[in-house]
Amino acid sequence: MTERIATTTGLFPLPDHAKSTLSDLKGHQKDDLISGDEGDDIVEEYDRVRAEVVERQRAAGLDRIVEGQLRWDDMLAHPLCVHENVETRGIVRYYDNNNFYREPVVRGDLSFSGDVASDLEKTAALAGDEALQAVLPGPYSLADLATDEHYGDEAAFLDAVADFLVGEVEAFPEVETLLLLEPSLVEHAPGDGTDARASEAIDRVAGATDADVIVHAFYGALTEKVHAHLLDADVDAVGYDFVNDHDRNLYNINEYGTTDDVALGFVDGQNTKVESSDLIRERVEWVEESTPGASFERTYLLPNTETFYLPVNRFEEKLDALGAAVAEEEVTA
Repeated sequence: MTERIATTTGLFPLPDHAKSTLSDLKGHQKDDLISGDEGDDIVEEYDRVRAEVVERQRAAGLDRIVEGQLRWDDMLAHPLCVHENVETRGIVRYYDNNNFYREPVVRGDLSFSGDVASDLEKTAALAGDEALQAVLPGPYSLADLATDEHYGDEAAFLDAVADFLVGEVEAFPEVETLLLLEPSLVEHAPGDGTDARASEAIDRVAGATDADVIVHAFYGALTEKVHAHLLDADVDAVGYDFVNDHDRNLYNINEYGTTDDVALGFVDGQNTKVESSDLIRERVEWVEESTPGASFERTYLLPNTETFYLPVNRFEEKLDALGAAVAEEEVTA
């Protein structure tokens, strides 16, 4: 029987009480934040709320614990926005929605940062024996969200971003799973040549860890060629957004195959309607029945997108539904 794993895409919504506290603290420390130096009070508040979301995931019965990325005000662009050789400029729309991020402009070498690893170390201490899942932007999406004023060539810039992420991954504590979020593969699909380079960049990042690696593309479905190139990367699972486009995702799996493990985004990360655990299981079974040529060894159940769009109460209810979907499946197995 296929093993099912309940997890998330990270980038959790910030609880209201923390949002208010951090807004006040950041207002008082604006100059420090511009220079990338968070004050002790801000660090302590993030530490406190990180502990809350780790405990909340545990209570929901999730099989993988993520850090939550509560500091990521710039969403997937965050790892570059806090880099010393990156200048953040004007506000840019985050894909095709009403969220915005500061434009990261790379003006020097993308040397090692360690920002994400530092947060993961704290999360590992909180998670104890729970399996830890790291969340990162994939190299193609991170390059797509940034502006290059240093490397001077699209291919060279993608390589530099991939090398930067490799360095970050190599500094991680032990993690069970690495989730690379690659919405730009759908939203701004790479053309001929770039599609192969994107796959090679993902392959390099995946090769930097012994953890199981999931590449999750969302906001729709991959083009046939991009999907085929992604399967060339040595990753353990490809993720599919079955909320926004179930027909083309099903077509890609049936026509071109997929990885032995798969991640299925059937929980809507942008809609407040909460899916029941029964509905989640039914949708997963539908995919399994509709892909007769595939035999998944492990299926990750997760939201189709990041979850920072959701009100906290609805987000937590979706966590509970994901955990229950797997727990109830184990009871009836």
